[in-house]
Amino acid sequence: MEVSWRWTFVAMIAPIAWGSTYFVTRQFLPADIPLWGAVLRALPAGLLLFIVRPRMPRGAWWWRASVLGALNMGAFFVLVYLAAQLLPTSIASMIMATSPIVMMLFAWLLVSERLRVLSLVGAVVGVAGVVLMLIGGAASVDPWGVVAAVAAMTMASFGYTLAKRWGGDVDAISLSSWQLIAGGVLLVPFALVWEGAPPALDAPAIAAFAYVGVVATAIAFVAWFSALRRLDAGAVGLIGLLNPVTGVLLGTLVAGEALSANQAGGMALVLVGIVVGQPVAARVLAARRRRRPSDAAAPASTPNPTPPPPRRELATASRGT
Repeated sequence: MEVSWRWTFVAMIAPIAWGSTYFVTRQFLPADIPLWGAVLRALPAGLLLFIVRPRMPRGAWWWRASVLGALNMGAFFVLVYLAAQLLPTSIASMIMATSPIVMMLFAWLLVSERLRVLSLVGAVVGVAGVVLMLIGGAASVDPWGVVAAVAAMTMASFGYTLAKRWGGDVDAISLSSWQLIAGGVLLVPFALVWEGAPPALDAPAIAAFAYVGVVATAIAFVAWFSALRRLDAGAVGLIGLLNPVTGVLLGTLVAGEALSANQAGGMALVLVGIVVGQPVAARVLAARRRRRPSDAAAPASTPNPTPPPPRRELATASRGT
């Protein structure tokens, strides 16, 4: 049980780091280079992890890395970049918040993880918390931004589940590195054709890309895939709801936005949903149910009967009679 909670905390690193990317992208990164933005996020992070763990793919992992790199890194980063530029952070976060339910369905189909009632309840409670936390405001909604956010959420949910199915024999650093490098390399030709040469970046943009690449990509994905190997895909996806919570807290702490009652209540619901949906919670409840019948059926305590006399005394008594 302690091991499960330990990996739950490791998984939390990823959505907390990802929750900051919306703010950083909108504030410091250029809006017209989604392809180069994805390349500059994925490739440096993947190469950094490869330096840490210099291990080449073997056999089927050459094409698996390409598939996972396209789903989880390449196309996903482009779509997230577009969603962050075209949608208010609240709308993008609410769409991405449905990923735990989608991941549970993919995990049921691809890795035979059974749908747990508590996990589904936790996901519904968590999504309701995100909606309560972020709903409101009259900001315009770009339909293409919605399409980008839905596509990113679906592709990542499918890709993460595939990584769980395929990645049992690969360490998390190599698994993350191969996907990031493959995803970045696949995007370079498209970036050259549609956006031209790599963009000239000012100092704030370079610093922003460094943060997004190292913290919100390299470290975050290693933590995410490490936890995904040891926990149910649905439980890990549920932890991803900390992403919008981080966005709201950043707005309060960094941008000086007021924390409303809806936001506070929504964050509380998200935390409750995450806790309820973890397998540890189900095991605790099951253990309590098993103990209750045994406690009820236990006989009432009675005084100990008088112990029988020692065998030596019995033998003496028989000879004397």
